[in-house]
Amino acid sequence: MSSDAIRIIIGLGNPGEKYEKTRHNAGFWFLDRLIQEFSGSFSRNQKFFGEYARIRILGNDCHLLKPHTFMNRSGQAVQAIMHYFKISPEAILVVHDDLDFDPGIIRVKLKGGHGGHNGLRDIISTLGKGDFARLRIGVGRPAGASGPGRDVSGYVLSVPGKAERLAIEDSMNIVVQSMPLIWKDGMDSFIHQTHHKIR
Repeated sequence: MSSDAIRIIIGLGNPGEKYEKTRHNAGFWFLDRLIQEFSGSFSRNQKFFGEYARIRILGNDCHLLKPHTFMNRSGQAVQAIMHYFKISPEAILVVHDDLDFDPGIIRVKLKGGHGGHNGLRDIISTLGKGDFARLRIGVGRPAGASGPGRDVSGYVLSVPGKAERLAIEDSMNIVVQSMPLIWKDGMDSFIHQTHHKIR
C-alpha cells in the first residue's frame, strides 16, 4: 500500500429526499458509485452523525461517510470518524460539488482553503486546518454568478438537467475506475490519470 493512501472518503451533501438529486449532493452521488463498484452498503451510524460504509480496494479498508449534519456542520461528522479511527487529515479525501468547473470536469486538490464552499468551510474550522485532499466535482455556475459574494444557494440546491447529470456521472465513472491507483502507486499517480482522462 502506498504511504499516502486514503483511509476515509467523505462525501458532502444534505440528508433527505428533498436534497437527494440536487447539485450540492454530488459528494453523496460519488460515494454511491463507489459502493456499486467495490461492494458495500450504507447504514446509519450515530457515532459518526451520518451514513457509514466500509469497502475494500486492493485489499485495503476504506471508510466511507455521508454526514447527516447538513452541509454547514459537516466538520462535526468528519472529526468524529477521524477520532474514532485515529486517522490524520492527510489520510482523508473529501468529495464535494464545485462551481468553478463545468459538469463533466473533476479535479483533485491536495489541500487549501474552502473556496466559498460551506461544507469545506466548516470542516476546516473544526479541524483547524485544510490539510486534506478534495475531489472537486464540477457542477457549473449559473449565468451572472461569476463575481465574489454572489448567492448561488438556489443553484446548488436545484436539480441539474439530464445532460448535466449524465456528464457528471460519466466523469465519476472515470474517477472510480482510477481509484485503485491511490493504494497501488499513490496520490500523484491517481491525480495524473484523473486529470489526463478528464479534460
